[in-house]
Amino acid sequence: MSNDKQYIGALFDRIAPTYDGLNHGLSLNIDRRWRRKTVALMPPVEHVLDVAIGTADLTVEILRQGKAQRVTGIDLSEQMMAIGKSKVEKYLPTTNDQRPTTNDPKVSFLLANAQQMPYEDQTFDAVTCAFGCRNFQNLDEGLSEMYRVLKPGGQVTVLEFSYPSNPFVRAVYDLYFTHLLPAIGRVVSRDKTAYTYLNRSVKSFCWGEAFVQHLRQAGFRDTRFQTLTFGIATVYTAKKNGKW
Repeated sequence: MSNDKQYIGALFDRIAPTYDGLNHGLSLNIDRRWRRKTVALMPPVEHVLDVAIGTADLTVEILRQGKAQRVTGIDLSEQMMAIGKSKVEKYLPTTNDQRPTTNDPKVSFLLANAQQMPYEDQTFDAVTCAFGCRNFQNLDEGLSEMYRVLKPGGQVTVLEFSYPSNPFVRAVYDLYFTHLLPAIGRVVSRDKTAYTYLNRSVKSFCWGEAFVQHLRQAGFRDTRFQTLTFGIATVYTAKKNGKW
């Protein structure tokens, strides 16, 4: 891995223990609604690749809504995935009072780079990514890899932060993300850089039509996007040409 990829992995390793609590608390649990909406836009399929699976919140929602029989997740942070594995084990049904192991074929985790996925072409029926695309070292390479491993006719579904267009909402958003969020993040996670990075990564990332253009350049068609909560987040869907 390059230094940038190692940096991202190490950063999320450090904040993994407090990541879920901070995200849900600071968003007033709105992020849970965003994930429900994102998964609701997915068609039911056999096998989903969840890119930047992290602590597996999106994967659990995929299972809860019955949108996939199997989920494979990749991420650069081992500590985030360790929490995700525990979360999945608690969610999956039990048999004979025994919890399924982390090797349960319904959900699998792999330490891997989204820009160099260790999978054959046309492996997955659908691809998802929640709050991970802005952490790619190269967005176009990451989207091209998603396209490559997706089966013809399959859908990619991306949930990502965006920037509100309403002046008042944008002003409140800037105040929150620039000052309040980094301050709280530093205190709770005891990491001086992680939530400053979050703020910078959101503000420097593309959204709306600009992100859609990247999807089209990667080869996707039928690109659509829907803003959520005054434009604070956006969910994107697109398809790969062809049929299964």
